[in-house]
Amino acid sequence: MTHPYADLPDHAFWRRAVAETGAELLPVAGEFLRLAPEDRVMTAGSCFAQHVGRYLEVAGFTFLQTERPHPVILPEVAEQAGYGRFTARYGNVYTSLQLLQLIERAYGRFEPREAAWQIADGRLVDPFRPTIQPGGFGSEEELREDRARHLACVRAALETADVFAFTLGLTETWVARADGAAFPICPGIAGGRFDPAAHAFRNLRAGEVRAQLEQAIELLRTTNPRLRVVLTVSPVPLTATASGHHVLAASTYSKSVLRVAAQEVVETLDDVFYFPSYELVTGPQAGGRWFAPNLREVTSEGVAHVMSAFLRAAADRVITRSPLPAIRTPDPTQAAIAGWVEAMCDEALLDRAGDAG
Repeated sequence: MTHPYADLPDHAFWRRAVAETGAELLPVAGEFLRLAPEDRVMTAGSCFAQHVGRYLEVAGFTFLQTERPHPVILPEVAEQAGYGRFTARYGNVYTSLQLLQLIERAYGRFEPREAAWQIADGRLVDPFRPTIQPGGFGSEEELREDRARHLACVRAALETADVFAFTLGLTETWVARADGAAFPICPGIAGGRFDPAAHAFRNLRAGEVRAQLEQAIELLRTTNPRLRVVLTVSPVPLTATASGHHVLAASTYSKSVLRVAAQEVVETLDDVFYFPSYELVTGPQAGGRWFAPNLREVTSEGVAHVMSAFLRAAADRVITRSPLPAIRTPDPTQAAIAGWVEAMCDEALLDRAGDAG
């Protein structure tokens, strides 16, 4: 008796492709990106994406960086200022809406009305990368000059990259009610002041994410028609949710939406590929071993595992799984969020203690 499953390859069956594969599991099948050492790779996305460029460089590939610090700036100072984490100094780009608007801003198609946020000492930060300038800017003129240089570097990257690797991180975002500008962090956490009349919460749906990704890629290809794109989903769960749902359910929703949207874009546009970072870290075969004790951060060993699999899939390159040293300075955006969350937890404990008394 014949049927459609009779002649399928091993990767189509759970037992052969997952249960019996172990640590060598590489969940990539069919056509995938072919990466050459000379291909200039642009990176952007959530905090997990910060590791991609470092591993590419160590493995002998080309990590495109168009926004570099002045030569006199010490490496540790440059790292604190957001240099070298991604191709340009945009900080974390968590959502498809952020990505689309970054490209639009780089080409003068969109200029948000909210131009600067004030921090505690009166200095200013950029609402769209609020943690990249330690201590903030001394004036709005200084901020605008830095932003203009930054957006020029973004354009240079978009126009010269051969491959764009984008890691989708979140569906939850905060936007300006006036013009829909999407922020990487809720106003009031790392600068600015939250105003419910001016700011709104949005939790993107799968159709929105797909449409935004498609629009972003099509816009990129108007100036760089040969650009190839790799999409991946960050395995890092939400730190906190404003959706009203339990954070575990909210995180599952967010990652599911991103995974669905990424797949639909891959199946719609040419030269767009999906790499299963999320599946490698969170799948049942991993047994949770790639997460730190807080069940959120991916360990250095987990990052090495993912990057080793990526280079095997994209370049037939076998590299050591020995993890690279951790990034010396913590991700500033995540540090700001974590600090705020801890403060809120402490306040909740104090409230409960007061109620008990």
